[in-house]
Amino acid sequence: MSVRKLKPITPGQRFRVVNGYDAITTDKPEKSLLAPKKRSGGRNSRGKMTMRYKGGGHKRRYRIIDFKRNKTGIPAEVKSIEYDPNRSAFIALVNYQDGEKRYVIAQNGLKVGQSIVSGEKVAPEIGNAMELGSIPLGTIISCIELRPGQGAVMARSAGAFAQLMAREGKFATVKLPSGETRLILTKCMATIGAVSNSDHQLLVSGKAGRSRWLGRRPRTRPVVMNPVDHPMGGGEGRASGGHPRSRNGIPAKGYRTRSKSKPSNKYIVERRKK
Repeated sequence: MSVRKLKPITPGQRFRVVNGYDAITTDKPEKSLLAPKKRSGGRNSRGKMTMRYKGGGHKRRYRIIDFKRNKTGIPAEVKSIEYDPNRSAFIALVNYQDGEKRYVIAQNGLKVGQSIVSGEKVAPEIGNAMELGSIPLGTIISCIELRPGQGAVMARSAGAFAQLMAREGKFATVKLPSGETRLILTKCMATIGAVSNSDHQLLVSGKAGRSRWLGRRPRTRPVVMNPVDHPMGGGEGRASGGHPRSRNGIPAKGYRTRSKSKPSNKYIVERRKK
């Protein structure tokens, strides 16, 4: 992984930091694993804008990702590491011995030609997927299921990883990327290794137009709105805006919004950092 700082030959490139894409091996996706991706532009079925600051952006095609890793016991060879416009992580095209091709989230250190496998009695090596009950304690993991057979839902973005801390009975204790420590069933699958593209957080856009390419429209600051539009709006001149809060009055900056009666509270051993 590497990043490149561009020479300032234009104003938009003065502070631009781009990904080196060292790990990427091809720019042509597998056609059989592509699907159309419709966009709403933030509008509902009547065409009314119900979500602000969305719209435009480059056309994308969805890559069908295998989050379940349910093809157990069959080794697969990594054919390529590819860019995916729909997520921050890189994806890997794998070819199973029976001829089937699938996309999976690429882990840091995954190389073309490497063999990966999922199942119960597999080695805890990078890219292999197995149940939390079979993974050695202290292992760095990612792409974790929350319910058996559901498919990976946690630690899927670029550079994300969790750590398996302990096991007791049918639950495993996992320290998540947010800092939260949580109990997860040992029957849930996880992949060994951290997610690829860990330098994603170092990138600098450089100009406003690049946000438009990604489908983000300009965002109006609440402080410059009128009182009818936002609690922080109004005032003479450059008023500070008062206490930071959302459009519907919920305080920002540390206010806890999680329900005290949420059923999953009993599985949280330690809350995330304040």
